[in-house]
Amino acid sequence: MLAESAVADGFEVVALDLFGDADTRRACAEWHSIGDPAGLRIDGALLLHALETLAQRRCVIGWIAGSGFEGRPDLLESGAALLPLIGTQADAMRRVREPRAFFGFLDARGIPHPAVRMTAPDDARGWLVKDAHGCGGWHIRPAVSQRGGAASEGLGTHHYFQRESSGRPMSATFIANGRDALVLGFNELIVRPVAGRPFVFCGAVGPVPLPIELGARVTAALRGLVAAFSLRGLGSLDFMRDGDAAEMLEVNPRPPASMVLYGHGVVAAHVRACLQGELTQWPARMANDLVEGPVRGTEVVFAPRQLWLDESTVQHLAARPGCHDLPMAAAGFAAGDPLCSVSARGASAGHVRELLRRGREAVHRSLETFG
Repeated sequence: MLAESAVADGFEVVALDLFGDADTRRACAEWHSIGDPAGLRIDGALLLHALETLAQRRCVIGWIAGSGFEGRPDLLESGAALLPLIGTQADAMRRVREPRAFFGFLDARGIPHPAVRMTAPDDARGWLVKDAHGCGGWHIRPAVSQRGGAASEGLGTHHYFQRESSGRPMSATFIANGRDALVLGFNELIVRPVAGRPFVFCGAVGPVPLPIELGARVTAALRGLVAAFSLRGLGSLDFMRDGDAAEMLEVNPRPPASMVLYGHGVVAAHVRACLQGELTQWPARMANDLVEGPVRGTEVVFAPRQLWLDESTVQHLAARPGCHDLPMAAAGFAAGDPLCSVSARGASAGHVRELLRRGREAVHRSLETFG
């Protein structure tokens, strides 16, 4: 997604990632592995070696960090020392992902958020345990242990307890320049259980309308966070919407999956914001009851069980319309592993969600037929 968007904006791209899927390799001039995809963790030594090699090329202007760095600001810092980091810098990442700093800022500004505490509550019912170093919702779980008490064993200082909130999970996709932010649009998030994890991020649909006053409050909270924590480039602010109320959850200070909903130009705008401090008006910008243009959606399809995809199955997936992030070759997957993704567009969020559901189920049916 990030590589394809950058290429569409006129950049020559070298991709450093874990998966090396067919889409990425097709879009990029080069691809380098920076870790074992089964581990879902970036290998710091491989990343730094690749950046050091690329830094020797005078034509390389810098690198953009995607997901996986939320809990690794030291790695961001080491990488930025080798090649300019185009995005939120390591110290800002460190501060905004620290629960006391983030929620302390919200409290000081009177910005609503679910109740948060750093120690286990006496009654853990209705509370969640979250890891500020995690991403994608894989780290979120109920705070009640199997014994009925708080599940506080083995938690680090980056874990915290948060009261479960009612409403719909949403996000604001933005571009920031360290002082201010431009909201590209608001999105509904697709969150569901995957492989025993109850709150996994599976996709996003947007832009979707918000009441003018609610959109203004979320935007104001975002602009305050950007200025306080020096956030730069593409990012997203996650929040829970319940009617006309919104509670802030967290900031993802790097290009989010929802960027794909806003078409070409987002990576170029990211680079301009980071390097020139420029915030360009965006045609899909939306902060009121109306949305112009189509609604788009993207959803990750996870392996429903342990399976092996042979060459014919991989080719079948590649031939499916709206199917992306495809395996490069025959491969094995454990239950819950990301398999591919599907995309859709339509006149409303509900229509797009239905199209994504059909696409996901069609992929699963094809696995039963061809897998």
